[in-house]
Amino acid sequence: MKLKIAIQKSGRLHDDSIKLLKECGIDINNGVNKLKTEASNFPLEVFFLRDDDIPQYIEDGVADIGIVGENVVLEKKKQVNIVEKLGFGKCRLSMAVPKSFEYNGVQDLQNTRIATSYPVIVDEFLKRHNVTAEIHEISGSVEIAPGIGLADAICDLVSSGSTLFMNGLKEVETVLKSEAVLAAYHHLQPEQSKLLDKLLFRIQAVKKAKNNKYVLLNAPNDKLQEIISLLPGMKSPTVLPLAEAGWSSVHSVLNENDFWDIIESLKAAGAQGILVVPIEKMVI
Repeated sequence: MKLKIAIQKSGRLHDDSIKLLKECGIDINNGVNKLKTEASNFPLEVFFLRDDDIPQYIEDGVADIGIVGENVVLEKKKQVNIVEKLGFGKCRLSMAVPKSFEYNGVQDLQNTRIATSYPVIVDEFLKRHNVTAEIHEISGSVEIAPGIGLADAICDLVSSGSTLFMNGLKEVETVLKSEAVLAAYHHLQPEQSKLLDKLLFRIQAVKKAKNNKYVLLNAPNDKLQEIISLLPGMKSPTVLPLAEAGWSSVHSVLNENDFWDIIESLKAAGAQGILVVPIEKMVI
């Protein structure tokens, strides 16, 4: 029994998907222009597909799981389960209008023409806000639509916003925040579910490691309790005596989001020789 996974054959999610599998200890030899391969050290068969096709392959049970953009899953409206958000491929689907457009809120889109490659998501967004607009579905070069008179506004994926700026547009509404997700077939067999659980265990360990740092520092014993109180750790910090009397070595794990604030507090509390080390895997 093998678990069949679909990933993007090319594009922005391909490299990160392969990287994630390798970080999970899964050896994938995808070669050049191969559309199917197998892992050498995990019961995994890999299909390389177009991003837009992946939800359909999962819904049909041709692929058991797939790595795909959340925006694609929501647009295609296929019957798949999103089992894990993967933390890469982050982008946003946003409304943008010409810079001359006086925009004060979603109601200003009433009776406008909106060009997009995501008509389903845009339609649901407009309905949530009780706005009626004409949706023009186009693929590619959405940002030129207002300039050639096809639309009054657009809804498209945005990363830096530089493309909008170059086409005389301004971003006015975030319709959806998206990232790569692991999606699964609705009716996996028990053996496939067990393999998926094993894969998820590895993925979650890799994700936790990326979001945390291992911290080692030297602390004067008279400041030890104050310094320990600043370090949550997974359970509690590890404290070891140093050869120099009156000092201890403190080891802990810090979340990336809180990292700099805590480091500054540790320094102010008297910690010295603070060493920060990346974590390869983290199992709790």
